Amino acid sequence: MRADAQRNRDRIVEVARGVFKEKGYDAPLDEIARLAGVGPGTLYRHFPARENLIDAVQQELADRVNSMADKAIAHEGGPRERLLAWFEQYVELLTAHPGAAARVTTAMGDEASPIASKCKIYAGANTRVLAELRAEGAMRDGVDDLQVVRLVGGVAAIADQSRLGPEAIGPMLEVLADGVLKG
Repeated sequence: MRADAQRNRDRIVEVARGVFKEKGYDAPLDEIARLAGVGPGTLYRHFPARENLIDAVQQELADRVNSMADKAIAHEGGPRERLLAWFEQYVELLTAHPGAAARVTTAMGDEASPIASKCKIYAGANTRVLAELRAEGAMRDGVDDLQVVRLVGGVAAIADQSRLGPEAIGPMLEVLADGVLKG
């Protein structure tokens, strides 16, 4: 890619990150192009569909998710505290941009999704945390990692759409943690 084209692409992603954080993933792409100082054609040349731009914006979050999983694994306390730390961090990540939680969660496990590569990273981080707990004998038998990441994503989507704070999200995550851990 030519240097000027790369600068345009990077600028579009940077502007989109801010616009998506403020207005959600359904923000007008023409507004993003205008704020990035490029024409709509330039935006669509780099990102033929909205999902391609979302995928590029999600890269920053995907880069962070593995360090978040590491922090949850190293978190002080027992299995429940570590699992809740992971769930809380994952919800925080998914709610960083309005609308992200629902998009990521519905794309989870869908190989045809334009954000499938990011979903694999998120699911992989979840699997690492659950594998650690499984190795300690803390997980119930038959718990499916993909279903857990979808359920936590569902809580994140509810939190995002309803603008719920941690005091409302925490009890939902506790119910989920209690359901997947051995009693």
